[in-house]
Amino acid sequence: MTSDELRSARLLFAPEVSSGLLGDADFDDPEVGRAVRIRPVPSRLGRLSERIRLQMGWLNYERGCLRAFVRARRALLQDNARGPVRVLVRVDEFPHARAFDEPERYGRERFEQFHAVLRDAGVPYLLAVVPFVSHDYLNPSATGGRPLDGAEKLLLRRISGERVTFGVHGWDHRTRDAAPSRHSELCGLPEAELSTRLDDADEAIADIGLEASVFVPPFNRFDAGQYETLAARFDVICGGPESVPLFGFHRTPLSRDGAIYLPAYEPFYGRAADMTSPLAQLLAARPAVWLPLVLHWGWEADEDFVALRALAESLAPVATDWREFLAAAR
Repeated sequence: MTSDELRSARLLFAPEVSSGLLGDADFDDPEVGRAVRIRPVPSRLGRLSERIRLQMGWLNYERGCLRAFVRARRALLQDNARGPVRVLVRVDEFPHARAFDEPERYGRERFEQFHAVLRDAGVPYLLAVVPFVSHDYLNPSATGGRPLDGAEKLLLRRISGERVTFGVHGWDHRTRDAAPSRHSELCGLPEAELSTRLDDADEAIADIGLEASVFVPPFNRFDAGQYETLAARFDVICGGPESVPLFGFHRTPLSRDGAIYLPAYEPFYGRAADMTSPLAQLLAARPAVWLPLVLHWGWEADEDFVALRALAESLAPVATDWREFLAAAR
């Protein structure tokens, strides 16, 4: 078992490791080894196959991640394998990518309403922060935008004391490609330019007085060759369904090149209305796993937060503070 795989096993069995019930020597088990094995990035054809399976519903969180984790836990713990799910709620993004062009619909005041739903329900979450708000962000030829204003910075400082952890969401969320299937701020960037963007984002977030050791790729897209650069800078790298055609489908969370790769997959990536039922089923099964769950607050605002309120009630007992996860990951 490699050092990354051993780290992944410790995460999978985090409650038992912290209590002293299990140690590294216990992870020498075939089912554990299969569950935490680090797959290479598939070939282009392999990634295309995984993307199609994902779109058809043949590949999802349960089939690609959960079943292997459950088998591994049962192999070591038998009847004691079950336990509460630890949900890691991620919210994309603030400011909203359309905040410059549609401030009344996606501005700070509307986000405040979203935040209040989760805060009042007692749901901690990670917020992906964009340091520069672009004009016409889906147009790679457009220019213009603005840095975060004073009110937005004050909001971020305030909610940092309300169980919100922060992630870096690129620099400006402007796509470099107009095709919807290739929207990405990062893909195709030379390493020097990628590093400059990340440096600028880190500096802007630090100037607000925040810490961010998690990276959330804009549009969930980055080149496979960029992962090493990201892993050298961040403790956790997130992803989603859009990551699969570029990086492949990988179990979540797993340690890879010294960082935790934490993509989210359907049915726990999307709209709150579509998550309530599958989440209830998973919570009832008590598989004792870390579950990444991604919300887009703009989508919930468009639906006036109705489904979000119902989902927040289900999340409240199981949503885990990201600081706890980061401590376990380290």
